[in-house]
Amino acid sequence: MAGITDLDALLRDLSPRRREGEFVYVTTGSEVPAEVRIVEREGVTLVLRRETAEDHGLTYEGTFGWITLEVHSSLEAVGLTAAVATALARAGISCNLLAGFHHDHLLIPAPRVDEALAVLKDLSKPAARGFGITIARWLGLTAPRR
Repeated sequence: MAGITDLDALLRDLSPRRREGEFVYVTTGSEVPAEVRIVEREGVTLVLRRETAEDHGLTYEGTFGWITLEVHSSLEAVGLTAAVATALARAGISCNLLAGFHHDHLLIPAPRVDEALAVLKDLSKPAARGFGITIARWLGLTAPRR
């Protein structure tokens, strides 16, 4: 099934859900079971469960909660990342976003995950969806209303 590209539909069906546990970013040359592996020029970045990092003696800075946007977003959808990041930024919440084939995933500082969930649920409400349209207009993706 093809992912959704319509910004209004994406926001309406956002369905943010928290993944259990705490997660950390590490960089290591060791083989460690990871939730995410990103190869960068400087080395390999891993996102691990906090317990996994501690079990392997890996150091990390900060712990994060994981929120999955359950809407099936297309990899070619435009404006979803901007709408989510802007809503969280307005609340002063940092967000690290990862795109999967079916869903987008957000890593939020652990102490602010519940607050981020509330912001994202509010973004799905009909009154807030106009915010997504405003973002789309700001990005030049839609014609202005007359």
